[in-house]
Amino acid sequence: MSTLEVNNIKDTGSNSLISSNGSGTFTINNSVLKNTPAFHVTRSSTQSIGNASNTKIQWNNEILDTDNAFDSSTNYRFTPQVAGNYFIAMHVRLNSSTDAEEWFINIKKNTSDILQSYYKNTYYNGHYGAVFVNLNGSSDYIEFYIHHNIGTSVDLDSNNQNCYAYGYKLIGV
Repeated sequence: MSTLEVNNIKDTGSNSLISSNGSGTFTINNSVLKNTPAFHVTRSSTQSIGNASNTKIQWNNEILDTDNAFDSSTNYRFTPQVAGNYFIAMHVRLNSSTDAEEWFINIKKNTSDILQSYYKNTYYNGHYGAVFVNLNGSSDYIEFYIHHNIGTSVDLDSNNQNCYAYGYKLIGV
């Protein structure tokens, strides 16, 4: 049987990752082991989504934005300044009981789709989509889009439980 005794585990930059006080109490460096940057955004009111158009969702209400990486007033996008792998998700619901054969959501990295999820809208159903993506920590950004063919403009639901987006940096991958 072997025993390893240490009071401090450091990375190659001499940053303390885990330390012990010698009596069984560990301290973990939270800045290294956090799932940040992270954000959770919603709409503060309805947004009109035109028929048969791919419309950017204007997430203008920040519930959480740990690193001020979400622009909720101009571009409505997430631009993290920390490189890494991220989990990004969204849920939306249209304020319509009208069925739609063509209804989809997009999550875009820069201008390219990284998720496009189709769904048949039936009587106020919501739609969820999620994706893992690598972001470079400088110029990459994430935007959210929605498309429908109900026949007329329809509002996104403004209820924060029905329309939201979120994301966070993954640790350990």
